[in-house]
Amino acid sequence: MAIKKTTAVAAALAALALGWAYTTYPAIGQLTYDVTAGIESRLYGLHKEVVTVEGIPMTLYRSSSQGPAIVMIHGFSADKDVWARFARHFSGHYQVIIPDLPGHGETGFKPEWSYTIEAQTRRIAALMDQLQIKQAHIIGNSMGGFITAQFAVSYPQRTLSAGLVDPAGLPSPHPSEMRVMLSQGQNPFVFSTREGFHRFYPMTMASPPFMPGYVLDAMADRYIARRDQLTQIFAESHKETDLPVRIREVKVPVILMWGKQDRLIDVSSVPVWQAALPQAQVHVWDGIGHMPMVETPAVTAEAYQRFLSGL
Repeated sequence: MAIKKTTAVAAALAALALGWAYTTYPAIGQLTYDVTAGIESRLYGLHKEVVTVEGIPMTLYRSSSQGPAIVMIHGFSADKDVWARFARHFSGHYQVIIPDLPGHGETGFKPEWSYTIEAQTRRIAALMDQLQIKQAHIIGNSMGGFITAQFAVSYPQRTLSAGLVDPAGLPSPHPSEMRVMLSQGQNPFVFSTREGFHRFYPMTMASPPFMPGYVLDAMADRYIARRDQLTQIFAESHKETDLPVRIREVKVPVILMWGKQDRLIDVSSVPVWQAALPQAQVHVWDGIGHMPMVETPAVTAEAYQRFLSGL
């Protein structure tokens, strides 16, 4: 009888331990990610601020330098942290500003906010107003590249230069893997299981930086929790704008950077952007995917610094 009681107690304790591990495992992963990102950003000379723009409290990173301003804009479903390792190369000499766009990161989401490219572009201008910045170098990745190009069209007098990193906004002669999936009714950004995330994550980068499995699972859980939000943001951010018609109006200096192994926006877009922006400096890297500033931040920063130095 004593042996049976001991076995039952052991089984109960094991069940409690498994339950505790299951419920705390993602929390530990999220905590690890958040703490690491916070430490890195401070080491790189970036401090966190909250600035109210159009009634929305936008969280951002900002450096304390009084040099020319660089606004760095993340892509769809990402946040300000994707720029940190790239930004470290500029935070000492430039006033670096990296916002979490509405719907993303610590800025958060509300269904009544607009997530169109025009609305996000307008908010970048309003954020600059709040920070008393008249002109800035604007650089963006993916959806952030779309916003950057739209900003250069809509606010040419406020744009010192435009940096486009695997930008959305113009067509690709070859459909990307993501475009094929969308045509089949599948959105790689939207899933309900961790397995869905682990299929999606390799599409974002060909050579992602190392992250422990429990951190990746925590990231997966965040995506799953935001599924409905991401669906709304994706639909609104993919509405057509006047960019394809007006892109040739851009006369500011432009740098176009692309990872040749991009699975989200095909590299065949490069000549389309070149035709529209003949003044653009172009860099295409082998072995790199959709987010060069994350996969190879030093190389991407060196190319961007040469571009800025030549202006």
